[in-house]
Amino acid sequence: MRAIVFDGSPGFRADYPVPSIKPGEALVRVSYAGLCSTDLEITRGYMGFKGVMGHEFSGVVQECAQAGLQGKRVTGEINIGCGECGYCHAGTGNHCPERSVLGILKKDGAFADYLTLPVKNLHLIPEGVSDEEAVFIEPVAAAFEILEQVEVSWEDKVCVLGDGRLGLIVSQVLFLAYPDLTVVGRHEEKLSIVKKMGIKTALGVKDMGREFDMVVDCTGSGEGFADALGLVRPEGCVVLKTTVSKRGGVDLNRIVIDEITVIGSRCGPFGPAIKALAEKSIDVSPLISKIFPLEEGVEALDYASGNGVVKVLLNVNGSVG
Repeated sequence: MRAIVFDGSPGFRADYPVPSIKPGEALVRVSYAGLCSTDLEITRGYMGFKGVMGHEFSGVVQECAQAGLQGKRVTGEINIGCGECGYCHAGTGNHCPERSVLGILKKDGAFADYLTLPVKNLHLIPEGVSDEEAVFIEPVAAAFEILEQVEVSWEDKVCVLGDGRLGLIVSQVLFLAYPDLTVVGRHEEKLSIVKKMGIKTALGVKDMGREFDMVVDCTGSGEGFADALGLVRPEGCVVLKTTVSKRGGVDLNRIVIDEITVIGSRCGPFGPAIKALAEKSIDVSPLISKIFPLEEGVEALDYASGNGVVKVLLNVNGSVG
């Protein structure tokens, strides 16, 4: 099959082996796949990953032992626990020490004609959600995870740091719960996407005070955490939403002195994400900057790292037009 494979550098292959399914798994023919900041960090050495990249996808089940699932449009949760440890038995398999993660850790991913996932990881894509929109279910779910982790009142002031792919999704999700929301970024054209939705925006953190009850770092940069600490009030909360291959130094004394709560936030619930996309309370279509064919996946990675680019998709086996 065709695939974008990382082995020190990303490359296109037309002869990569089709994955074989294990008991309880399904073989999925990928329709579209999305590039995110984690994929770019992998090319810089994050997680030491080697194999087929990509974890955001929509596709169609080609082979599966479960009746009624073959031929259905699906997307999938990316963490695969061992199923045997205490974490898995407690329902927290996302933190299983032996887990694999689609396109990130010990599991070939979605930048290919086919992928495999356990059936329990799959979610049906409802009518009214296009294959392109369905690619966003995984990152929208990650944004909803913040609402599962943090209790912030309706009146509190919330800041999202970062106007990239994740920041613009997180800002839409949080805006459903917190109307006093400000998105801080570096690109007026990106900020204009959420500004049109009624969300307040700001260019850069310069001259901004420590006025926010919660700051969510979606910058994808090593300096984002330090900027977040410079914006959150004493006894406030900072949510770290992005992973980077290297983080810059930060004064941890400020966390102690100002009694700041720091929360790491990763994957999230697919149910609310699918519902939001189906009901169009979250609009991801303005985030798509360009769609590349799978064969041009290496070029797509280069393009995705450029200024002004928000979301790049790969058309793997999807419809055109």
